[in-house]
Amino acid sequence: MLVEIFPNYEALSNRAYEIVATELRRKPNCVLGFATGSTPLGLYQRLVEGYQRGELDFAKVVTFNLDEYVGLPPSHPQSYHYFMWENLFKHININPSNVHIPNGMVDDIEFHCEWYEEQIRRAGGIDLQILGIGPNGHLAFNEPGSSLGSRTRIKTLSRATIQANARFFGSLEAVPRYAITMGIGTIMEARKLLLLASGKAKARAVRAMLEGPISAMVPATIVQLHRFAHVLLDAEAASELEYSHHDGISEPFDVH
Repeated sequence: MLVEIFPNYEALSNRAYEIVATELRRKPNCVLGFATGSTPLGLYQRLVEGYQRGELDFAKVVTFNLDEYVGLPPSHPQSYHYFMWENLFKHININPSNVHIPNGMVDDIEFHCEWYEEQIRRAGGIDLQILGIGPNGHLAFNEPGSSLGSRTRIKTLSRATIQANARFFGSLEAVPRYAITMGIGTIMEARKLLLLASGKAKARAVRAMLEGPISAMVPATIVQLHRFAHVLLDAEAASELEYSHHDGISEPFDVH
């Protein structure tokens, strides 16, 4: 696992752009896994700018998103479908038929989850999966206690996640209680993982993820087992790490 620590969020986002852009140039028809939330926004803004400058071409790219709230239509401002189109997809030359986001409005969620897994297989698997980490260590919506071998499915959101997301909905009551999420087993099948973490609020989870034992109670710890996991942190997110205290915050270091 390669971990890089940067002085601030801007530098982190710049590095994330370099990594994704390199993947796109290496394989123009690559399969990208996307995450939502505030952390990858800097990356997405840079991808849009890279496309506008003529540096990137998304015409052959296939995408899969990690998750979606159950009960929110794609047009809802807090749906992840809306988030991705507003912040990335509508600004680049991606083929809408190549975009895959779980549908939180389907009647048969179990069938939909099986279909989603099949679409990933048909696409040849995910080349690069972008990830964030929750303050409680969740990965996508795989909350503490999730099976480390889980597949795409419906999950009940934890109280901590509902509280963390309430700021987007205006109140605790408005936050959906369920989500469709890629499972940990699904995520781990991606050829490469790129996990981004920013801010002091993520510091404890980052420390558990990188320095703690692998545990279903901290789902993100599973990245320790991935054959190629690349973790980008800003200084605040890395502030509780023990291993990095003797390293400069701008230099990459390996954790095995």
